[in-house]
Amino acid sequence: MKSRIRYLTTLAGVLLTALLNVPAADAAALPGSFRWSSSGVLISPKSDATHDIAGIKDPTVVYSGGKYHVFASTANAAGYNLVYLNFSDWSQAASAPQYYLDKTAIGSGYRAAPQVFYFAPQKKWYLVYQNGNAAYSTNSDIGDPNGWSAPKTFYDAMPDIIKQNIGNGYWVDMWVICDAADCYLFSSDDNGHLYRSQTTVANFPNGFGNTVIAMADPNRYNLFEASNVYKIAGRNQYLLLVEAIGSDGRRWFRSWTSSSIAGTWRPLADTESNPFARANNVTFPGGQWTKDISHGEMLRSGNDQTLPINPCRLRYLYQGMDPNAGGDYNSLPWRLGLLTQTNSHCWWKEGRR
Repeated sequence: MKSRIRYLTTLAGVLLTALLNVPAADAAALPGSFRWSSSGVLISPKSDATHDIAGIKDPTVVYSGGKYHVFASTANAAGYNLVYLNFSDWSQAASAPQYYLDKTAIGSGYRAAPQVFYFAPQKKWYLVYQNGNAAYSTNSDIGDPNGWSAPKTFYDAMPDIIKQNIGNGYWVDMWVICDAADCYLFSSDDNGHLYRSQTTVANFPNGFGNTVIAMADPNRYNLFEASNVYKIAGRNQYLLLVEAIGSDGRRWFRSWTSSSIAGTWRPLADTESNPFARANNVTFPGGQWTKDISHGEMLRSGNDQTLPINPCRLRYLYQGMDPNAGGDYNSLPWRLGLLTQTNSHCWWKEGRR
């Protein structure tokens, strides 16, 4: 009996040692397919005397100072602007006050599709958004909505390569991510092209050039808009997400990976039958309130310009809407919900398979 106990104890020790010494790169591997559970609607528009809002959409989110900070587009028939809210827990999101950023130096007029991050070399927060160009504002305190600077643009004008390929699309959805040496700016054209420009970290936010087509698809709906690029924590790997319009007319996300922000991008989960996030791989415990999984942002494990995410705990804040809604695009009733991955490979870290 004692020898059996010693054997089992030794075996358990060997197995535990093996688990504890799994290389970080293996422990943090992304799966080849994804499953998600969705919350109900967490954030809805809050209209006031001067803002009659139909939809809240295109969210970006960071966690800083014990709070989630969410920026989003507001939409109605007249057009778009931006809104900000913060809260300590997602249970508080629905009741959080919303601050309309057209009352700040960001100003009124067309502002949409924000992205927020902390640019550590300058100790400044950057809010990137579209205003007909690729625009940005800065702030030393993310919690102060009145602290944002007036808009500046990354380009003097639309780059020629975009003019030559945009067709009858729209230049939309700017996204910035940096590595140790360079910063990259991605954008889409609703015409099957993903563009990438580049500057150095030292020169940011100036000097964006060398604009190229990072990816293209002859079917514009397969590579439509709303790109995200993230650094996978613990791995020499980046994750690219791009929103598509499916054969059913519903929005969903495709995904690719690469060892470099500049590519080459290899398919991960990029088909309607094996999507990154689509109605067919999302469950809705509280009832299916949307069939669209559309423009959003991953909850990051850090808030700086490298955009790191923890692959052991993927959560994605997205826009969805009532499947029966229709009519004018700007007036669609978009709302925000949160996806949580349910098939993490990191079971030794999460305490579950």
